[in-house]
Amino acid sequence: MRNIARSTIPLLLIAVALAGCVPEPAPVPTTSATPTASPTPTPTPTPDPLAGFSLADKVGQMFMVGTSVGGADPTTVAAVRDDHIGGVFLHGRSDAGIPAMAALVGGFTSLVAAGRPELWVATDQEGGDVQVLSGPGFDGIPSAVDQGRQSDDDLRGNAATWGGQLAQAGVNMNLAPVADVVTSPETARSNPPIGQLDREYGYDAATVAAKAGAFAQGMRDGGVLPTFKHFPGLGHVGENTDTASGVTDDFVTAEGPDVGVYSTVVAQGPAVVMLSTAIYAKIDPSAPAAFSPTVVGVLRSTVGFDGVVTTDDLSAAQQVQQWSPADRATLAVEAGIDLLLVSADPTVYPEMHQAVLTKAQADPAFAAKVDAAARRVVAQKASMP
Repeated sequence: MRNIARSTIPLLLIAVALAGCVPEPAPVPTTSATPTASPTPTPTPTPDPLAGFSLADKVGQMFMVGTSVGGADPTTVAAVRDDHIGGVFLHGRSDAGIPAMAALVGGFTSLVAAGRPELWVATDQEGGDVQVLSGPGFDGIPSAVDQGRQSDDDLRGNAATWGGQLAQAGVNMNLAPVADVVTSPETARSNPPIGQLDREYGYDAATVAAKAGAFAQGMRDGGVLPTFKHFPGLGHVGENTDTASGVTDDFVTAEGPDVGVYSTVVAQGPAVVMLSTAIYAKIDPSAPAAFSPTVVGVLRSTVGFDGVVTTDDLSAAQQVQQWSPADRATLAVEAGIDLLLVSADPTVYPEMHQAVLTKAQADPAFAAKVDAAARRVVAQKASMP
């Protein structure tokens, strides 16, 4: 027994020693309270609306060329097919109705290749004495004076019907409503372009803005882009720019009620604004509005309009005949115009187109104006439903 006890002592000492060598548990690592930052999302680049456009394509988008409602004009057909112009304008008078107009328009739109911007098809469908399209499917539209007697809601609803009829015929832009202020029924008789034709909605800026705005919204409801005209106002002139030269307005100012109408209506929805070809002595007495960077600047800066700016007719209007077709086109682009209207006489279009293209090829500053104008036109088309 004594030997057994003595032999167990070393074993006990080894066990005690081993017990003291057992390692302590490793500490549990602590996690940081700071969250891991999420990666910043990469913004999706905005597609360039002019991607793939040649300079000639851009110039083409800046023109709206007329064709008779009685048939397709060969010059206009070639402009759509070869130059990819921005739009066509139906001029004259037709009582053939919707099916006939849809067939005429379809002949033009079929020339637009897949992937190209859609073709604007426009006309003057104001009402009263200025209604290009009538006949089966088209309502007779009352004059602006009569429309102005309707409530805003009724006028909008009626204009939606008229716009829907245009859309059925393939027309997607109306060069209406008139936003010119004529100061009274008495002065209207001495105002050939507006008052004598009952094209005014009323005799103060607030009424004109309300009624022109209601008509424009109705057009949008019907699927048609409205055009407010004739900036900065034709309600005070004593002659018509279509039939007279040297037409000058001595009344309208950059801060006055005529311009104020546009400040109201252009904020209400998509639209185009048409510039007059009259001269405005109190804004820029040196040039017709459509050739004046100063007048365009009033529309851009004072009114704050950043959409498409077009001209009144640059082809047959007497007011512009002292300039060559080439100069009319380049002066308008220099002024900041986006869309050049060549409505009554399409035969001058080739000279205008070539002049803009040639100048853009030689002058980088002018080419930048072409780029900006075409971009606005194409972007406006892309935004249409």
